[in-house]
Amino acid sequence: MSRRVELMTSRRGVLGMALAGAAAAGLGAAPAQAARVQTSARIVIIGAGAAGTAFANRLMQRLDGAQITVVDARAEHLYQPGLSLVAAGLKPPGYVVSRTADWLPRGISLVTDQAAEIDPEAKTVTTAGGQRLDYDFLIVAPGLVLDHDAIEGFSLDLVGKDGLGALYAGPDYAQRTWQAASQFTEQGGVGIFTRPATEMKCAGAPLKHTFLIDDIASRNGAAGRYEAHYVCPQPVLFSVPIVSEKVRMLFGERGIATHYGHTLKGIEPGRRIARFETAATDAATGEVTKSTVELPYDYLHVIPPQRAPQVIRDSGLSWADKWTDQGWVECDMKTLRHLRYPEIFALGDIAGVPKGKTAASVKWQVPVVEDHLVAAIQGREGTAVYGGYTSCPMITRVGRAMLVEFDYDNNLVPSFPGLIAPLEELWISWLMKEVALKATYNAMLRGKA
Repeated sequence: MSRRVELMTSRRGVLGMALAGAAAAGLGAAPAQAARVQTSARIVIIGAGAAGTAFANRLMQRLDGAQITVVDARAEHLYQPGLSLVAAGLKPPGYVVSRTADWLPRGISLVTDQAAEIDPEAKTVTTAGGQRLDYDFLIVAPGLVLDHDAIEGFSLDLVGKDGLGALYAGPDYAQRTWQAASQFTEQGGVGIFTRPATEMKCAGAPLKHTFLIDDIASRNGAAGRYEAHYVCPQPVLFSVPIVSEKVRMLFGERGIATHYGHTLKGIEPGRRIARFETAATDAATGEVTKSTVELPYDYLHVIPPQRAPQVIRDSGLSWADKWTDQGWVECDMKTLRHLRYPEIFALGDIAGVPKGKTAASVKWQVPVVEDHLVAAIQGREGTAVYGGYTSCPMITRVGRAMLVEFDYDNNLVPSFPGLIAPLEELWISWLMKEVALKATYNAMLRGKA
């Protein structure tokens, strides 16, 4: 056997092991078949993203006779974990796009409209078109809103021009982001990578984009002629201390400068200036002094503040004493059940819990909500608990990643102990992100994971 064939065979073996390992860990395996339950319950699901679709499929496999309605105006379903790959020129935009209706099970009712009003007292949802939906149980899973208007001078029309990127906005914008980023990787200059002060979906995404563009620039025409700056409002790089320290070390090794306590407030595209608000606290008096810092850029990646949709914030379902500027749903962190309206559950990005705005979190949240909803239908208490599981395949360069998994308590909870070290840059972890994750995601959408 030639060395080339031997290497290819070896790599196929590793890929097979990665996929087999994913199934063994339950990432792609079908759930144990639970007994079907007869019911006439009216169940409304707001949102047909990862959480709403996965939940609808699991309910259809679990309930007989239920009236299940999904409300979502979006014709396209987006595989959001793939946007960072599109924004680095590694995947085409079509890689993340499919039809919403193709994932939803037969037997449900799909209302292709936006939820405009929720009345938790009357137990009704009213759509923008005026349709009223009565419910016995409500699942709120509409995702979140990207507040680009909060960045003065910024508009999505600018993405791909004058060195501006914004990969979160969707596949077309992710492709335009690569147009701007690729110029930077060839021509060099100053690259600025930001994250918002609010909670956000997949908090590792700003770091992934920074790592990827820096890696590509270091091997392209910009090698030796560029600077990379990561600028964030937080005092740390990641919420899990051990992961934050690892990222800090990698940034140091690669010469990526870090600026803490900086919140992006505005840009001047013509001058290529980004304006940040900084805050300093006087140690003696506790008085906070705010100031403005302007940083020039040749490439700027914008991640805007992220908030709950207005319908959630207007409905009285949001927390009243925390995240007040963001509007996440008030719910129990272990059951995702609303604290004041027990017939309402939150899933995915909208849930007001300390962690959990990733597709991997959805995989573990959905069975918990299913357990408690079915238990309520049967007149008993559910037992399942969501422990805050979140997974972040942290890409650190093209072909290398760290498979970081953790819970509410910032404990690392690796799915492959002894096989994949969570804080090592590994090719197999890259495969989990670049190959195995989408198959796992699709299985989850079908209610099979």
